[in-house]
Amino acid sequence: MQSRPERPARPATSSRLRRGRLALVLPLTLLLSACASYAPQDTLRPKGPFARAIDNLWDGVFAIAVVVFFFVQLGTLFIIIRFRRRHGDDELPSQTHGNPRLEIAWTLLPAVILAVVAFFTLRTLFDIKEVDEDDLTIRVVGQQWWWEYQYDTNGDGTFGEGDVVTANDLVIPAGVDVHLEVTSNDVIHSFWIPSLNGKMDAVPGRVHPLMINADEPGTYVGQCTEFCGLSHAYMRQRVIALPMDEFEAWLEAQQEDAEMPDPDEDPEAFAGAELFTTQCSGCHLARGINDEEFEAQGNGEELLVARNAPDLTHFASRGTFAGATFDLWVDADGDEIVEADEIGGELNRAELEAWLRNPPEQKPMAADHVPEGGDDRVRGMPNFNLQEDQIDQLVAFLATLD
Repeated sequence: MQSRPERPARPATSSRLRRGRLALVLPLTLLLSACASYAPQDTLRPKGPFARAIDNLWDGVFAIAVVVFFFVQLGTLFIIIRFRRRHGDDELPSQTHGNPRLEIAWTLLPAVILAVVAFFTLRTLFDIKEVDEDDLTIRVVGQQWWWEYQYDTNGDGTFGEGDVVTANDLVIPAGVDVHLEVTSNDVIHSFWIPSLNGKMDAVPGRVHPLMINADEPGTYVGQCTEFCGLSHAYMRQRVIALPMDEFEAWLEAQQEDAEMPDPDEDPEAFAGAELFTTQCSGCHLARGINDEEFEAQGNGEELLVARNAPDLTHFASRGTFAGATFDLWVDADGDEIVEADEIGGELNRAELEAWLRNPPEQKPMAADHVPEGGDDRVRGMPNFNLQEDQIDQLVAFLATLD
């Protein structure tokens, strides 16, 4: 049996060249992967004073870190070259205790650097958390898996009956400090709008303060950044900043009840309102439409694990639905964000109909799971197996809730 001829050994130089190329390609690939022409959640592009204060702190700390890195690497290279083992020198180098002056210096210098960083860090923290009694206060409540926003519209210092309650879109006036009271209804979530401020955990039973301020009117997006269960990745956030006059008009409109569609002018929407009253009152409230039925069926507390579902009174005034996962209106300019001027434009029927057709398929919520212990409540919106004509009726009705 003939033996296979051995392959000639590859030159060591070629092997080293390949390793060198690989060592260059890998960091370049990582660097390029961090580049994006469109990054709405880029924390390095602040759009408000609080986010800008964090960015300024980051710039200073990063500059210090670069200088420290440079001198550490320079010192390391100097030691490697100056005290390397030379050919033919087999003697063990003389052992010394060290240089007391150098040891004191490289102990004190890092301590001074850290003290400077700590000073500016604490000053920034105090600046971005300072609350004025006259600031607009909004309570932010994390839910599985959406965000609820409560406005103290009656000015009694509490959040409850008579106040505006909305979901998905946090609407604020532009150029004004807004005080958020961040909490949770179930598990730990984390509220984060990168361009307006840093992260703030939403913890059950606790209220954490967070200040935001948007320089200009616009839509700013974020994401829940604390793993909170099955649909954590589909728990998104939006802040819509409006000019003060438009914000005041929006807030006033949000306090109004929804109106029942006229059966003669819009029979399909009227049929959808009746279907909503019979099918959806166990979880959802549309003030002025199903108040009595909603209360009679337990205000959502008897059917839901979370004991709360989004208030739909002004559903059509929002840009998104289902935890801001889907666009409610068509993104006319194609920037992947439904902005204030696009709300009320062309309804995104395809995604709304798909949601009503089979919600658990669109967003994982364990809606068909029954908790242990005999509790028959569900988590999230189940599939009601609606007929296509019922879906059309509900879509027509929901479009009237502006």
